[in-house]
Amino acid sequence: MIRRIISPQPVEDEGPQGFDSYEIRLGDIMRGERATMGKSLLDVQRELKVKATYIAAIENADPHAFETAGFIAGYVRSYARYLGMDPDETYRQFCTESNFENVHGMAAGSKATAKPERSRKTTSDKRDPFIEPNVSFVPRGEALLSKVQPSAIGSVAVLLALIAGVGYGGYTVLQQIQRVQFAPVADASGFDDLATSTEFAADVLPQETGGISAEALDRLYRPEALEVPVLVARDGPIATIDPFAGYERPSTQVAEAVATSLEEPMSDVQVVASAAPELKVFAVRPAWVRISAADGTVIFEKILDAGEEFVVPQTEEAPTLRAGNSGAVYFGVNGETYGPAGDPGQVVSEVALSDAALSESYTVADLTKDTDLAAHMAVVAQADLPEE
Repeated sequence: MIRRIISPQPVEDEGPQGFDSYEIRLGDIMRGERATMGKSLLDVQRELKVKATYIAAIENADPHAFETAGFIAGYVRSYARYLGMDPDETYRQFCTESNFENVHGMAAGSKATAKPERSRKTTSDKRDPFIEPNVSFVPRGEALLSKVQPSAIGSVAVLLALIAGVGYGGYTVLQQIQRVQFAPVADASGFDDLATSTEFAADVLPQETGGISAEALDRLYRPEALEVPVLVARDGPIATIDPFAGYERPSTQVAEAVATSLEEPMSDVQVVASAAPELKVFAVRPAWVRISAADGTVIFEKILDAGEEFVVPQTEEAPTLRAGNSGAVYFGVNGETYGPAGDPGQVVSEVALSDAALSESYTVADLTKDTDLAAHMAVVAQADLPEE
């Protein structure tokens, strides 16, 4: 029997390890530099003009994500320069971690000159970077049923059962409301069928009522709402109708008095009271005048020139006068002149403009004391003379 003695292999002493004794991969360094710059994969794609899937493949040391192996060296070096790293050292470390060998366009491992079966990759061997979990910026898609929770299914079932119960209850109540039921009668001896009622109406009723006609019975049992008044046609004209039929006729004296009153001519219309006297305010020299109603509303306000006048409107309550230079203001009531309203150059107020108030407060104006008033009255008198 032959025995083979296998000597144990010496164990290599690695020595003591510290808290930082771990391997730092190229992808961790690149992601750290990119995070320091505050850039995302899409930002790098927009600025470097390289697909985000290629950038993620470089950080994951995955050369299978590239369509053409000849472009890997250029992508890795461009991304290293973008991050501020050494391009050659970065590419060397990428090849070491990914077991990638440098190829060129005419190399046997490239797609252009790849040999048939050994180096060619089938469609099933290709990796989709948007589905593989090592692509950091694209989440893995979830299945449709993975979002369905059992508690949600139970809640939907309870809700459907509740809706069905409420619908069935409503339908049952509606059927009960629409159902017609006849209440039983304790004594049904007084009710006969239709044949018995017909025989009673045809045989017994005519004998007991003494031969009442069918029309009379119909009118007897006809509802009052359907009654139609019976109209009797008149044979004579309307002129033959006596309007005093059923009333006492008027006496002959009353008729003669009415005829006499209609023949007499109508007299002139008479009024109970005479018209109110006309009242006006006029000035013989310029004077300021303001006439206010009883409620304080200003009716008239103006500086009256010499010979200018204002007719006071007739109101329920007498208006009041306030005037400046009151010695030039006079009042005219039905052809009589009263005034002046005050002393020359003085202001008067609260003067009631009514016939009775002016007659009590003022006297008839003296034409000899005011020459302007005399001239004004002469002009008025001249204007009132009839034209020849």
